[in-house]
Amino acid sequence: MIRLPSLLLTFSLLSWAQTPKPTGPPVHPPRLKVMVDPGHGGDDGGAKGPRGLKEKAAALEIGQAVAAKLEAAGFEAVFTRDDDTFIPLWDRARAANAQGADLFISLHLNAARTRAARGSEVYFLSLGKGDDDEVVAAENAGAGTAPTSADSVVASILDDLAQKAFLQDSERLAVAIQGQLNRLAGIKERGVKQAPFIVLRGAAMPAVLVEVAFISNPKEEEKLKDAAFRAKVADAITRGVRRYFAQANGSVRRRTVAGPG
Repeated sequence: MIRLPSLLLTFSLLSWAQTPKPTGPPVHPPRLKVMVDPGHGGDDGGAKGPRGLKEKAAALEIGQAVAAKLEAAGFEAVFTRDDDTFIPLWDRARAANAQGADLFISLHLNAARTRAARGSEVYFLSLGKGDDDEVVAAENAGAGTAPTSADSVVASILDDLAQKAFLQDSERLAVAIQGQLNRLAGIKERGVKQAPFIVLRGAAMPAVLVEVAFISNPKEEEKLKDAAFRAKVADAITRGVRRYFAQANGSVRRRTVAGPG
């Protein structure tokens, strides 16, 4: 006859053997990464407002606000530049590729001959002619002359192919961000546009260029100097990013591209 203490000991040993062993801390998937690209910088000041505000300075301040909002929303934000440094246009998307970014957002300020122009415009890449030649000329001005060697021509073709795979995703991202910025500006619809922006070429992820406001409009220039307004812009862009991912059902076509060797 087995005594009760022996039964209890046997039960305790069996329970211990069946208890799952700790396997260490849970492994969480990496946060979605957004490359924030403040336009211009260094010797390239970009457009200039009627009261002296430089596009490069406003773009950097907006970029910092966008990064803070993205981080607060659970994303990882990284910069092409976080100070007054010039980064060649050809290198910005490549930096996003090297860091494995899931989205690329280039931030700029628009300018027009008429000071009444206002509001935001969001562009995605066109592999042909763009919707606004003046904007294209202004934003591509800092690129310099494209290399013309045989290797560089091949690289240029590969750049176009890299973004071509993501054009539909880029358009969806542009629509999502444009809708939020229209609400902020009180504008019914300016419309998403396409343009052959060099800064978007070669991005192996959805990529857009945001013309946040018209720096040539005195009222919008003053708004751009206000941290509270920049925070509202950043919040609108972040809501657009969240909306894009929600519409994509959380799926991301992440593509790893090796950095320069």
